[in-house]
Amino acid sequence: MLVTLAVANYRSLRDLVVPLGRLNVVTGPNGSGKSSLYRALRLLAETAKGGLIASLAREGGLPSTLWAGPEKITRQMKSGAQRVEGGPRKDAVHLRLGFSSDDFGYGIDLGMPNSDPLAKGGTAFILDPEIKRECIWSGPVFREAAKLVDRRGPVLRASGEDGVWREVPQPLSSFESMMTEYADPRAAPEMIAVRERIRSWRFYDHFRTDADAPARQPQIGTHTPILSESGADLAAALQTIREIGDAEGLDRAVRDAFPGAKVEIRQGDGRFETTLRQPGLLRPLAASELSDGTLRYLLLIAALLTPRPPSLFVLNEPETSLHPDLLPALARLIAAAAKRSQAIVVTHNETLISGLSGDENARAIAFEKELGETRIAGMGLLDRPRWDWPGR
Repeated sequence: MLVTLAVANYRSLRDLVVPLGRLNVVTGPNGSGKSSLYRALRLLAETAKGGLIASLAREGGLPSTLWAGPEKITRQMKSGAQRVEGGPRKDAVHLRLGFSSDDFGYGIDLGMPNSDPLAKGGTAFILDPEIKRECIWSGPVFREAAKLVDRRGPVLRASGEDGVWREVPQPLSSFESMMTEYADPRAAPEMIAVRERIRSWRFYDHFRTDADAPARQPQIGTHTPILSESGADLAAALQTIREIGDAEGLDRAVRDAFPGAKVEIRQGDGRFETTLRQPGLLRPLAASELSDGTLRYLLLIAALLTPRPPSLFVLNEPETSLHPDLLPALARLIAAAAKRSQAIVVTHNETLISGLSGDENARAIAFEKELGETRIAGMGLLDRPRWDWPGR
């Protein structure tokens, strides 16, 4: 389970260290940085899938994602006694992402490339940041003595069981994480373990529920223990839950939201289609007939009742398009899923927040902004988890 998440210089997250529990409810007004935290988590996940640089490029490249305020925010600036202004930079330009669990920690430091394509080490890909350093360490807090795998520029070193550091004989590209560029478990087993843990994270954002959404159409049926992010394989995912997962939990979750209703999967020529049988109707309604909110709720059921629970699932505004009457049932569904997987829920809906906050595992993380910087409301310096970034 993750115990700390750290982000530096990503949009409004200038220097954010977040303590995490089993069920984390991230709240705050619009513009407070909730979406930035969600995107930062997705960037961390992309390090293990080879998509980090491409994801940053889609956001306009590193310069567009960096903290736009002053390098340092003084007490005088916060009190209004001093004008908010920048000065000569003392630190290198960087974007840092990291997390720690009870057993491992990971951090990545991205910086600007040499934009002169004629110079040694220069490149014309000026929007692609360079990975300056990556580290995996033992325990929740980085220490030089606790390093297990260390990457500086193109050089990757790993500590063996005998405590001797060995350089891995394969130089790394400046734009690729060590997680994807090197995969020999004999040289760096800890790196493989961390990579697979990150790859197990699941993100569910805004499922398509429009008239042409794939989830509304019959699809080829094949065993689907994990719902895709698009939700196109909804019918197969629900049927998989019924056959090898918690079939009773599926029926219970549907009844909790829609009393007396039951999901049925229509099959024909190898194609599956989601239908919902409701009291008072002579036939079940096909997915194409369901409201956006009803379809979205079924998608959330399929995602959260997966027979293959991840180490972490992240939901971004799951209440979108749902009727307020469904939110208490959604809170119960999420809380039940959080007993099998760690959860981070980003929301600003008070009903959902209230429903989740009553769970014994819930931890509320309220964001606020001060001088454009995202902060955790009520967190003082002594409350902040210890976090140290690996230097360059």
